[in-house]
Amino acid sequence: MPKKAAGTPATVLLTAERVAFTLHPYEVSPDAPNYGALVAAALGVAPALMFKTLVAEVDARLVVGVVPVTGDLDLKALAQAAGGKRAALADRAAAERSSGYVRGGISPLGQRKRLPTVIDDSVQALDLMYVSAGRRGLQLCLAPADLIRLTSATVAAIRA
Repeated sequence: MPKKAAGTPATVLLTAERVAFTLHPYEVSPDAPNYGALVAAALGVAPALMFKTLVAEVDARLVVGVVPVTGDLDLKALAQAAGGKRAALADRAAAERSSGYVRGGISPLGQRKRLPTVIDDSVQALDLMYVSAGRRGLQLCLAPADLIRLTSATVAAIRA
């Protein structure tokens, strides 16, 4: 059942698109090491279901990579999936400016500027997944097919 309570651009988009999702608040310091695993533990969720959103620069253009918190982003694989040659993690300020979100709360949904998005192919084995709802301390759970559709994502092996 869609919920409007959080009011982030991500939840507004999901509500407008009538996509089923649930919200899950948590308390973890954004500066804690292994942040994603701590969020999964705080929510009592298997880490394989918890995904992080990273903004990278591929051949001078920004691209979003969504990978499980149990792994890292394979920048070479991301570049290839995005049709480029080289990738590096984007500067924090550039990622925040482009997405409209702050580090630790960047959602792949409802970004200020829609960027090409690549989601790790491990989502194909899942019925549900968790991503940031667009602010620190709030995750959302939805079907991977909905995330893929709403972001027009490419699905590829991008987990290191």
